[in-house]
Amino acid sequence: MHYRRLGRTGLQVSPLCLGAMMFGALGNPDHADSIAVIHAALDAGINFIDTADVYSAGESEEIVGKALAGRRDDIVLATKFFGSMGEEPNRSGGSRRWIMQECEASLRRLGTDYIDLYQVHRPDLTMDVDETLGALSDLVHQGKVRYLGSSTYPASAIVEAQWTAERRDRERFVCEQPPYSILVRGIESDVLPTCQRYGMGVIPWSPLAGGWLSGKWRKGAADLTSARARLIPDRYDLSKPENQAKLEAADALGALADEAGIPLVHVALAFVIGNPAVTAAIIGPRTMEQFTSQIGALDVQLDAALLDRIDEIVPPGTNFTWADAGWTPPMVAEPKLRRRPPR
Repeated sequence: MHYRRLGRTGLQVSPLCLGAMMFGALGNPDHADSIAVIHAALDAGINFIDTADVYSAGESEEIVGKALAGRRDDIVLATKFFGSMGEEPNRSGGSRRWIMQECEASLRRLGTDYIDLYQVHRPDLTMDVDETLGALSDLVHQGKVRYLGSSTYPASAIVEAQWTAERRDRERFVCEQPPYSILVRGIESDVLPTCQRYGMGVIPWSPLAGGWLSGKWRKGAADLTSARARLIPDRYDLSKPENQAKLEAADALGALADEAGIPLVHVALAFVIGNPAVTAAIIGPRTMEQFTSQIGALDVQLDAALLDRIDEIVPPGTNFTWADAGWTPPMVAEPKLRRRPPR
């Protein structure tokens, strides 16, 4: 295993990060089976695990904690906060109150006394980022968190956080976790160059585009459904023209992979970790079979000719739909924000 430096930090991490979203009720409810997948990843040399408090309402963190018993100090452990953990109005977001409370809860579920990388799961442009950075900085100074990161931030929010950290003497975000795959390339136009400019690591989520690049999504296939459709239905609704266009692209990519004699899963993962701005791609297997089908991507390198053909199928900087981007800017999502009221 060849390890990579996470941004400008001294951390060395594997090019594949094991994502734990599918461990628990959301994906695989069998704790023993999920732990076996985690152990297989560790045995293969993966030293980077990412989870979040909202994954199966904390169950994912509990599973990861069990799996790391006795091996914790050798692992770079990342988790996230921000999403709702209850109906009460203060059990979500980036407020100081919630950050302090939820960090303690994550530490208990993970069975550890420190988190290597604590990340804000989504941006909130309605609140002062200094409140979030101030609370997170205090956690770093208390030794409960080692490094800070953001997830699914637009480039403007990344810049604002960096400037705020510098001007207010806060700890800064050392990495960004955006959506990135052959089918979701929007971050190439601004987020990736911004991260490079600030020396930030990049750990993309969904490098298989939510399963679209698993090899299953081909024209004429008998089963064009996904269990993840219940979470983000707009990503999979084939009545939408943008998803039909995505199916055309996925089919063309599958044919290209067949021609090259490389599994499409390996092509997809090698594409992401082959970008010089990317530190590690987050894989999210639910089963051992899925994990073993993905780990082999570490041995694959795509040549320039193949990358050129990928660019022809999905041009650089292209997203088919906002649903794939993980976060929609308020002015895009809400018509009232882009329309003047009638006089």
